[in-house]
Amino acid sequence: MQETILKVLLVEDDRAIAKVIALELEHHGHSVVLAAEGRMGLDMALTQEWDVILLDLMLPFLNGYEICKQIRARKDTPILLLTAKDEVQDKVFGLDIGADDYLTKPFAMDELMARIRAVLRRKNPPVKKNLGQLTFRELELDTQAYQVYFRGEEISLTKKEFELLTMFLEHPNRVLSREHILENVWGFDFYGESNAVDVYVRFLRGKIDERFGVHYFHTVRGVGYVLRAED
Repeated sequence: MQETILKVLLVEDDRAIAKVIALELEHHGHSVVLAAEGRMGLDMALTQEWDVILLDLMLPFLNGYEICKQIRARKDTPILLLTAKDEVQDKVFGLDIGADDYLTKPFAMDELMARIRAVLRRKNPPVKKNLGQLTFRELELDTQAYQVYFRGEEISLTKKEFELLTMFLEHPNRVLSREHILENVWGFDFYGESNAVDVYVRFLRGKIDERFGVHYFHTVRGVGYVLRAED
């Protein structure tokens, strides 16, 4: 079951290794962009938004340590170092300059996927519910009272709209696939129209985006939707 579609930057000069990693990530439904040398990797890391960066250490033009330091000075994007170096001091240095984890080559793809999940859990802990309260910008949702407010003004939602909005508020800024939404809001045994998710997102847009002049619900073509604010 695909829960979240990740945008992954892979900075790796070994094309054989890069191909294996990219295929594994894409098999899990994630989007992968490859940078085959250090300067390109740093530029892409700083000028675009990524869910996680997989960073080799031994790279042409600019090594992974320097890339990691420069990224961390400006961004908190999760960084997982990939390297053939297995000396303790190398690992400690990598973590000290801001890497979130360190994986020594060769490694199993299952371990790589597990490390990515662990890094993301640490960087994006579950939303804390304060007595059933979930918030996103001016939007407030009370899971116990079954009420939704925008800037203090109550929004009337159906049960399914409320459940769908709850899911979005629990996973802000994360792309959710239609399949994941169907399975978790409508249930595994849902046999209704395949466009149910699109219809209900349209309902939420009408009651929130259009009513209050915001743009919270974004379509990710061919994948699903993401709750994200645009300033």
